[in-house]
Amino acid sequence: MTIAAKLLTADDLWNMPGNGDGYELVLGELRPMPPSGQQHSSIGVTIITALQLFVKVHKLGKVTGPDGGYILHRNADTVRAPDVGFVTADRLPNGRTAQKWFPGHPDLAVEIISPTDVYGDVDEKVQEFLDAGTRLVWVVNPRHKTVTVFRNDNSITALGPTDQLSGESVLPGFTLTVSEIFE
Repeated sequence: MTIAAKLLTADDLWNMPGNGDGYELVLGELRPMPPSGQQHSSIGVTIITALQLFVKVHKLGKVTGPDGGYILHRNADTVRAPDVGFVTADRLPNGRTAQKWFPGHPDLAVEIISPTDVYGDVDEKVQEFLDAGTRLVWVVNPRHKTVTVFRNDNSITALGPTDQLSGESVLPGFTLTVSEIFE
């Protein structure tokens, strides 16, 4: 006799100790997300700060950090937490951030590659965001000091240290020189 494993839901993840801190949910299965180190965190803070200042001034929506989960899929549930996320104001329930997980995809997701990341896992996560409707994904590579931009039209752009990272149609007018991310 085969016993099927019980798939977890977004609510199950939320109800875990620490609201599932250190885990994501992929098609109902827990995925550990180990701490990633100070360099990773510092890069995330740099990006969050730049985005937050821009978003607040222009009243564009809400920026989230690495524990701001997004429900990308239901039945079986997938809850992913990008290192940085952004949701446009018009998609915020009642104009506010969700109290628990955001019921949908971010408009921008930022993934910072940490020393323990497996590139295939990062690629999987990028594809999940795009398949769920995320319009723009930035993958930041601290080792190479590059950013790869993925768009929901399947176009990809690799940026080096002197290039300008753009918010494109998701955050019109936002730019940041790639090298500033790694200072």
